[in-house]
Amino acid sequence: MEFQFSNDTFSWVLQIAKFDVSPDVVYPVFLTGALIYLFSVLCNGIILTLIVTQRSLHKPMYYIMFSLPLADILAITTILPRLLTDILTQSNVVYYPTCVLQGFIVHLYANCVNYILAAMAFDRYIAICKPLRYHAIMTPFTVGGIIALAWGLGFVLVVVMFALQARLPKCKTFIVNVYCSNMTLVQLSCAGDITVNNIYGLVLTGFTQAVSVGVQLFSYLQILKTCLTHSQSDAKIKAVNTCSAQIIIFVLFEIFGTTAILSYRFQNISSNAQKLCGILALTFPPFANPIIYGMKTKDIRNAFIVVLKKKQKVTFT
Repeated sequence: MEFQFSNDTFSWVLQIAKFDVSPDVVYPVFLTGALIYLFSVLCNGIILTLIVTQRSLHKPMYYIMFSLPLADILAITTILPRLLTDILTQSNVVYYPTCVLQGFIVHLYANCVNYILAAMAFDRYIAICKPLRYHAIMTPFTVGGIIALAWGLGFVLVVVMFALQARLPKCKTFIVNVYCSNMTLVQLSCAGDITVNNIYGLVLTGFTQAVSVGVQLFSYLQILKTCLTHSQSDAKIKAVNTCSAQIIIFVLFEIFGTTAILSYRFQNISSNAQKLCGILALTFPPFANPIIYGMKTKDIRNAFIVVLKKKQKVTFT
């Protein structure tokens, strides 16, 4: 991979677009964003800790789920601290290697979360539709392979995307969004054909959505069919409660992601609104996901209560 730069105009120090905030609300916006970040990291960190430390969560479902809060922490840490710093200091400067790293992680998150959600749906499909064969199918080897595939496939596809971007000669120094992405890096080029980049981006998006939506649609339709034909009402309720959190997370992720993409297709949407849509697509899921886990996943709620009770006993003894 060879990076090409035009020495006449390109600088390793890039200017990045501002998120226009009135001086009167800079500190409230910074404080709100900081609280959202701390809440997201804390709650996702608790989920990760519970899955690691609580034996009741040492199951294939939670081994796969472990990847989701991990990806959420990675995404929100990549976006929010730097954005809040720019809002507070009005510096709006980013170094080229940092920009590339941020863009890479943004796309890695967007791709891997789709595959992780598909893996979680597949696990629930096996658990509910083929319960007698669940442990025979979801062996440690299978679970490890599914997790490796979700991260590995996303990683390889994004590496190819950024390799295609890196081949373009760079001469511009302005990032047109408040965070770096593949397309904003492509727009730094001053020459070269970007047709391949555009085609690959569309193919990658289509492939990722087809795999993620296809697997989840198949899994949840089969689960619904099983629930409707099952004679025991308690089994139906358990199945719905088990899957509801994953379905809500998937719907929210798709809504925010699609809104962020479509916002740049309409000229009558303000620049700030477009930027906000992109930010929400990367920060709202990490904020909301652990809340949904806690509300909808009984095993995680129980594990958290057990830890709290142990802490109380230690405190009073």
